[in-house]
This record gives sequence, C-alpha cells and structure tokens, in this order.
Amino acid sequence: MRTTPDAPSTTPPGRPPVVDLATWQAAREELLLREKAHTHEGDAIAAARRRLPMVEFDGTAEVVGPDGPVPFLDLFQGRDELVVYKHMWYDGAPPQGQCEGCTTTAWHLKDAVYLNARGVSFAVVTTGRWEEVASFTEFMGYTQPWYSVRDNDEPIGGAMGYLASYLRDGDRAFLTYSTTGRGTERANGSMGLLDMTPHGRGEAWEDKPEGWPEGREPCWYWRTDAEGDATWGPTSRPVPQWTRPGATPVETLGRHDPHH
Repeated sequence: MRTTPDAPSTTPPGRPPVVDLATWQAAREELLLREKAHTHEGDAIAAARRRLPMVEFDGTAEVVGPDGPVPFLDLFQGRDELVVYKHMWYDGAPPQGQCEGCTTTAWHLKDAVYLNARGVSFAVVTTGRWEEVASFTEFMGYTQPWYSVRDNDEPIGGAMGYLASYLRDGDRAFLTYSTTGRGTERANGSMGLLDMTPHGRGEAWEDKPEGWPEGREPCWYWRTDAEGDATWGPTSRPVPQWTRPGATPVETLGRHDPHH
C-alpha cells in the first residue's frame, strides 16, 4: 500500500506548506533548538521559584468542607506540601453561571494521584457558601476536596483565580508561591496540546501566518449550547457541564456578568 504521495501536493489555503519528510525533519530540528532553550529557561525559572522567600500564616484558621469547619492545616492531609486552586464564585448562581475559566482549570485537576504519590496534596478553595459549593461539586462530579474559605483573608482566602503552593512544618504553615492569569495554564493540559496544533487555540491574538483563520476572542469555546455550538449566550454552559446528568439548556446564566 502506498503511504505517501509521489510528489508534494499543492498547499491548501490556510495550511502549512507541503514538503517531503526530509525537509520537514530539518525544519523540525531547527525548531527543537528553540524548544530546548525554552525548556532550559523554564528550569531556571523553576529554580528561582524554589528560592523565593515564604510567608507564615495561621494554619489553624478554619475553612468549611464536607465535614464542617476544619483548620486549614487539614488540607495538607498529613503531607508537607500542598497545591491549591482558588476557584472564583458567584453567590447564588446556578452551575451554568459559575466561572468558565475556573471551570476549565478545575476540570483538568480532577485527579491528584500523581501529586499524592510525590507527597503533595491538592485542594480547591472558593469564597462561596459551603451549601452552594457542595451542590455545585456534586453536580460537576468533582472528587478532589473542596473547601469554602469565605471570610478568610489572604493567603488562605482573598482574590480567587489563583494557583498557590503551601508548605507545612509541623503545625506551622507557609505560602511559598502564587500565580494567576496565564500562570494557571500549567494546570490546563488542553492548552499545551492546542499549542501543538497547526491552528493553535483559534484565538485572534495568536501570531499566525498570512491566510490562516483569523481566530476569535480568547476562551471562545469554553461555553457551548445544547447542540455543541460555541456561544457565550444565555443558553450556554461551560462545556464539561453537558456531560453531567440532568444538564439542560438554560434561559439565563444566573448572574449579572455574562462573561469573565
């Protein structure tokens, strides 16, 4: 069976140029040099991150989980390191009205077995009232621990939409690192995979060759309607919700802000 064409074909519009395997391999190896430099710089940044100072705080401060109020130290689950995702919350909003960006991050962090095997615990915290949070996590099918940090100040509570790292030394607790915005992409494997594809994330800000699809607004595909069409309209939901039992089209997001 013939597996390759006899000669390179004409390049379709909006697609990479068609070349033979040897030409592709040469271009790939040239890019690999840049990728290796990027990896090495990332290693250097991680080394600097490990050398950041840390902030001690009261680890006995209470947060609320499925067993009621517990000290923040319980989130370590007996381990010395802890990664926390701080999930934004809209009081009183139904599941479709909760934060789309936080949904995509939390959905990618549904299983922490490899963190646990390395001796690192993981939890999600949010400012929502526990009764609402419990209902939301049950609907979403989340199995990782969630806690309400309502009325807690930083570094336990405070602004949401962050990834944070904590260290425990006996009964002492410390904040060691925190990041937000695109810094949270490290938890979102889909972003990295999309960056490998020819058309990337399909967003207008990306640097694309001439003739490429223009792309849309950032995060445009994070909400869809019942037919799977990307939309930020009132009948849409964050995309993982359509796999949940009982998910139906809706008439409103259930919150005042229809976007991020």
